[in-house]
Amino acid sequence: MSLTIALLLALAAQPPPAQPRQEPKPDALKAEQPHYTLGPQDQLKITVFDEPDLTNIYRIDSDGFITFPMINRVGASGLTPNELQNRLRSMLSAGYLKNPQVRVEIEGYKSQSVIVGGEVRSPGKIPMTGTMTLIEALAAAGSPTSSASSEVMVSRQKRAANGAVASDNDVEIIRVNLKDIQLGRAGRDIQLQDGDIINVPKAQTLYVTGAVRNQGAIIFEPGMTVQQAIAVAGGLTDRGSDRRIKVDRIMPDGKVAELTLRLEDKVQPNDTLKIANKIF
Repeated sequence: MSLTIALLLALAAQPPPAQPRQEPKPDALKAEQPHYTLGPQDQLKITVFDEPDLTNIYRIDSDGFITFPMINRVGASGLTPNELQNRLRSMLSAGYLKNPQVRVEIEGYKSQSVIVGGEVRSPGKIPMTGTMTLIEALAAAGSPTSSASSEVMVSRQKRAANGAVASDNDVEIIRVNLKDIQLGRAGRDIQLQDGDIINVPKAQTLYVTGAVRNQGAIIFEPGMTVQQAIAVAGGLTDRGSDRRIKVDRIMPDGKVAELTLRLEDKVQPNDTLKIANKIF
């Protein structure tokens, strides 16, 4: 065998040079995380790169801790995923791993919720899946019914800077127009918080009777006039008159009085409009 062939065979038999360890890029670890405060029963996917024995699904216990290999009990409740990520990295660095790279993702949202009640198709408790807006909560509750009021109310417990509740009776009420929500002009900018109560009240009504095409209850809208109420009731019949319009109205003293209204006058909730026939 020639010297050249022997050298080539010797080189071919050598193992390939070891590849340097590929560390995750810092930008990859800074991927956007939900602005969500972790709580009991939340499930987390925790990845420790190049450490398959540590990478797993972990659940936050009722006391707010997770049990993690090597470092045992780690407080997680009240932290964001990024904050827990940094805490795990720091604890693993303290004598366990050299330059550990950790990522925390939310696998299942269990700890936080809002309540949607009133005139929606599926009232009840809605789990918060990260950052939730008012529109998303209403959609999850099946959207408002046809008898819903024109206003949606969000009741929120006021909290101190540290998140503590100062008083159970200290509640903030946020009012939003339902039509603005349906048209996309409102609701997206209202970020819900854990424990928020969303109420879609039943609409106030009034009654239109007499010479209109559709007698019965109609939904009251703030600022509604007699003419608008007649239009909602289908308009006048062929014999209906837009004069001598009477209304039975509940007065402040609780008694019912009969009043005469013009087309431009405003109606009130619980009014009973009485449309007369024309006089020939």
